[in-house]
Amino acid sequence: MPGDALSQDPAELRRRIDTTKAHPARVYDVFLGGKDNYPVDRAAAAAALAANPRGYLDVRHNRDFLRRAVSTLAGQDGISQFLDIGTGLPTAENVHQIAQRIIPDARVVYVDNDPVVLAHARALLTSGPGGRTDYIDADFKNPAQILEQAAKTLDFDRPVALCLVALLHFVEDEEAYPIVRELVDALPSGSRLVLSHLTEDLNPENIRAVRRTYTERGFTFVLRSRAEVERFFTESALEPADPGVVPVHHWRADHAAPVPEQPDASYLAALDDIEKVRYADINDVTDADINVYAAVGNKA
Repeated sequence: MPGDALSQDPAELRRRIDTTKAHPARVYDVFLGGKDNYPVDRAAAAAALAANPRGYLDVRHNRDFLRRAVSTLAGQDGISQFLDIGTGLPTAENVHQIAQRIIPDARVVYVDNDPVVLAHARALLTSGPGGRTDYIDADFKNPAQILEQAAKTLDFDRPVALCLVALLHFVEDEEAYPIVRELVDALPSGSRLVLSHLTEDLNPENIRAVRRTYTERGFTFVLRSRAEVERFFTESALEPADPGVVPVHHWRADHAAPVPEQPDASYLAALDDIEKVRYADINDVTDADINVYAAVGNKA
């Protein structure tokens, strides 16, 4: 059942879209090969790629971590409810597609506040016949609104997986930590926190160059250490599941990242670097490529 956000006037949505400034969700969409972005977003992605030519592996492996985490929680732990904040734009293998393939009646609530995401939210809301999805137009910085709206779809008496994937590095400390605590506090025993976060611990030169390209465009961009990422779990009394907080490509790696279908060689050669990213095979990743930590925490 779609939420009220989807009934907004299309003209009002268009008015809210600022095509003069890059937006993180749309830049992420560029790296995933999406088409719901603007020249300013493609320019931001291209600048980041120029600063770190293998940087697309952070984005793509972050997305593949989400696949593995949701598959694990649904398939092994029986989690059937997911609250995905900072959803981003619809792309292949969204949370509900993964979860409902395993648990047909799984329920998923997506949250974002970008009007481009909102305009495409109906593409997310194609639940299987037995499950349910919904979309909330809300800001991460308003957790009370998120929780109130999510309770219309999710049963907070049963475990919920809270997904904060590639979101928190856009939020300063004074807001990030207390908001995560507030969200986790509202979840029942047996719930999970699925989290990934950019860091400068692993390959600092590359990611600092990328950070400059984002901060020059007005983004908040906080690179946190492993200890600072672990703090999201410890301050919320969560126990990270094995293997703990690790580089994203090492979190229960199954070496099964999907390989995009390859176009004709002449077509591929004519593309610019940022357009070629969508066709890259990410299974050749090395430790020198990755700047993302990932973990899943359990609430006792």
